[in-house]
Amino acid sequence: MQANHTQPILIKKASGEHEPFALDKLIRSLRNAGAEEAIIQEIGQDIQNWIYDGISTHRIYARAFSMLRKKEKQAASRYRLKKGIMELGPTGYPFEHFIGQVMETLGFTVEVGQVLPGQCVTHEVDVVATSGKEQHFVECKYGQSPDRIQNVKVPLYIRSRVNDLISKRKESAEYRDFSFHGWVVTNTRFTSDAINYGQCSGLHLLSWDYPLGNSLKDLIDRERIYPLTVLNSLTKSHKQQLLNQNIVTCQQLQDNPGLLDPLALSEKKFQTVMHEIRQMLKPTKS
Repeated sequence: MQANHTQPILIKKASGEHEPFALDKLIRSLRNAGAEEAIIQEIGQDIQNWIYDGISTHRIYARAFSMLRKKEKQAASRYRLKKGIMELGPTGYPFEHFIGQVMETLGFTVEVGQVLPGQCVTHEVDVVATSGKEQHFVECKYGQSPDRIQNVKVPLYIRSRVNDLISKRKESAEYRDFSFHGWVVTNTRFTSDAINYGQCSGLHLLSWDYPLGNSLKDLIDRERIYPLTVLNSLTKSHKQQLLNQNIVTCQQLQDNPGLLDPLALSEKKFQTVMHEIRQMLKPTKS
């Protein structure tokens, strides 16, 4: 197959929709992962020569990841971020703690898994994030598959819950002069109706690719809040042990390497893991 196609190649997204293959998107994702420019160009050329009509984005990703892993392991770990987020399951609780870590990194005091009284009923709130006299109620919607799209029913429901919580808190002297905000955060995507309702009702929506330039992926890359599930040097069993203890990010392990003690790693394995973590958290080249 020739590198330059006269007609655009249509690739199949996880949603089942087809769109033209965009080489610049692939290159941008590799660059964001911190890959060397020569390797980026090599992978881009290989993919461009290899793809064909109807190929899935999953297969394109798998081939690019395989090539990158052979050449730059740490860049490959960052490149598999989306898959790593999908592995924060199956219960969804690790995702709640991960979002708590994201909010904490952004400067909030965070509580995860709270039961709070509303004006009418009590509510389970995944993340309560407070900064000064601002308080945010965050609902996390975790999906193990990228084709699980959050429709407008989700923000409609969360808006009513947040309103009930706000009505109760505004009666309390403890929260006098506070401003309150509601959030829905997902590792997948929102429908256009869900986004429109969120914008209209004042509900913050955060998904893998929304809002543009400040999406969940953007925040993770910018703030270096990588889930430990991206690490190549830990087994699936090791990762699950850590997740069960609400240890969810590479940063937590870098700050407190003793969290790895229950895994009973050999000294060599321990050093390998810590080296990968340090490399993961290094800023990538701009």
